[in-house]
Amino acid sequence: MKSAWSGLLVAFSMYSAIPVPQVQWEKRTMRWALSFLPLVGVLIGVLEWLWFWFCTHFAAESLFYAVGAALLPLFVSGGIHLDGLCDTCDALCSYGDREKRLSILKDPHVGAFGPMWLIAFLLAETGCFAQIYARPALLPLALAGFAIARCMGGCKVVLTPCAKDSGLAHLFAENSDKKAVAIMLLIELVVYLAVAGLLVHAVPRGLNAAMVWAVVLLVWYGAHEKLTRRIFGGITGDLAGFGISVAELLALACAAVGGLIL
Repeated sequence: MKSAWSGLLVAFSMYSAIPVPQVQWEKRTMRWALSFLPLVGVLIGVLEWLWFWFCTHFAAESLFYAVGAALLPLFVSGGIHLDGLCDTCDALCSYGDREKRLSILKDPHVGAFGPMWLIAFLLAETGCFAQIYARPALLPLALAGFAIARCMGGCKVVLTPCAKDSGLAHLFAENSDKKAVAIMLLIELVVYLAVAGLLVHAVPRGLNAAMVWAVVLLVWYGAHEKLTRRIFGGITGDLAGFGISVAELLALACAAVGGLIL
């Protein structure tokens, strides 16, 4: 129980901006940490729902809602996954060899392409949230996406070989009970998928939309796996953050487009 509590604190201290008591990072305290990563997504989903309720209750304009909704995950996570998105876009757009791209991921400086794609990402999120606000039938799919994206990211770290023997991904992978954490994350993934399906089952063709949404996320998991292995030789913390961020956006896009079609 104590190691599980320590793992929860490590997960929130690393992957969120929520103030929590600090514990020493070691094998004992980090063993279960990644299994709690999706709870950060659950928190974001709950806060997003409260923000949606607030804006609809007071008849806020869609742009006001959408900008707030796009910024809320940044405030909760502290931007750690968007940092990975920015660095990965810099590396991918460099068209260098594997070592060059890995060095760009490690470089604390930001290139030209990362900020451009980060702006594009936030604009896309804002547009999706605005559309969801107008037609919120599939809002549960968007909200569940934050937890599911982190289930996928955690699985990446414990199941995919690390591209290098240093960095946060390597630190968490080496100090995790990989098999147990992977099982826990898969169980959580199934639970979140089931909850999302239950929340939209009353919507006409809602379950069909949920199935498409789930398939899109699973396809992205496979595409990200292929990209990390072929181009980078394995996973890194930045690549995991990139995968989580894109998964969140895909979940939002499916909810936005699905709501438009339905």
